[in-house]
Amino acid sequence: MVNAFVSWPSAPLTNSLVHKALTSISTPSPLIFKERVERADDPLLQWCTYDDMDHELAHEQRNSVLSSSYTFRKALIRKHFLSRIIQSYLKKHPGSILRDAVPRTFEIEISFADELDEMWTDELWELGDELELKCSWWILKPGMADRGMGIRIFHTKDELVRIFEEFDGEGSGDDESTEHGGTAVVTSQLRHFVIQEYLTDPLLLDPTQVLDKTRKVDTLSGHKFHLRVYCVSKGDIQLYLYTRILALFSPVPYRHLSSSTGPSEIDLRSHLTNTSLQSECGEANVRLLDELEGCHFLSGGEDQQLCAADIDDLVSQIRNVLTDTFNSALQHPIHFQPLPNAFELFGVDFLVSHIPSTGLQVKLLEVNAEPAVELTGPRLTWILEDLFISMAKVCVEPFFTDRMDLGIEGWEIGEERHNLIKCMDENVRA
Repeated sequence: MVNAFVSWPSAPLTNSLVHKALTSISTPSPLIFKERVERADDPLLQWCTYDDMDHELAHEQRNSVLSSSYTFRKALIRKHFLSRIIQSYLKKHPGSILRDAVPRTFEIEISFADELDEMWTDELWELGDELELKCSWWILKPGMADRGMGIRIFHTKDELVRIFEEFDGEGSGDDESTEHGGTAVVTSQLRHFVIQEYLTDPLLLDPTQVLDKTRKVDTLSGHKFHLRVYCVSKGDIQLYLYTRILALFSPVPYRHLSSSTGPSEIDLRSHLTNTSLQSECGEANVRLLDELEGCHFLSGGEDQQLCAADIDDLVSQIRNVLTDTFNSALQHPIHFQPLPNAFELFGVDFLVSHIPSTGLQVKLLEVNAEPAVELTGPRLTWILEDLFISMAKVCVEPFFTDRMDLGIEGWEIGEERHNLIKCMDENVRA
């Protein structure tokens, strides 16, 4: 018998998914309250939020306590840390797929807008040169925010200064936060930001074509989207890619940016694909990647449709990018420490770029801990149920039993079981 502590106070769907997953395995898992965690005599499963987890107990009792999160994983889930570890990895592995799979990125630490004056001659001098040319667009992201908070698009020095001046004023109780769809932040509370080159060549599709693949191209409108990929990290360390990948579309058609586009002309809804910013759209803009087969490309000027081979190639790219990303994190044990008695679900976001001369290419955007699965919508809840059941069978049940018939023995890299593809298998603590 295994005592199970399950706690997702602000995520009722996740809570129900965990409960259902535990009923799918053979190990009896009676639920206990947080007060009983420290004095539980039987083996313990902590499948809960990071903040509710007893991390010290997990470190002290590694043979009997299994946790649903690593204690140290900032290297992956903080945007400025992620940028840093990838750049470090590329210096040692210049041939890595990450070289072309990650947008150019600058990291900055700033509290007030006037600090930019000195940065232009120091850490942002290269970016400053780019902005003087006004030939590319850039996107600003807070390093520790999520759900689209604080994201802005710019292409001149003055625009970036105005963005931070705007942030400076958003802690004063005014109404400026509504101007950008509720994505306001306070700079002095966040400090860490990344500035990434904005990818102006996304693959554009029409999510409504999923319902009718016979529609004529001239009746479709191109929407930007990103792929939400769920991956499961287990122990120290196996990495699995969940095969059912989501495509999250922007709520309005994409509008191309040009050097003459002014800040007031940018509708962020056309460029941001975060479902948390689309509460009025429900699940209309959430699709499965597999459902997009047969949809027309509405970018690149070619009469082309997304085919099964394209999807297979994207999945293969994603698998390789995930592998090298986690290998990058392993090189920084202070900020990423996989434990033998832990597993964790990550939501990883990718953009698909479309350049006719080179084809489709995935671009890593960010890695999210405790991904907001509630935003998937009722239509696709079944894939979440399957995902959590797979985690229970692959990560939970084997930890508490010696049974050899659970379908995880001899699992090779690249092989798919339980709708999970094994991407890597390393023994970092050997």
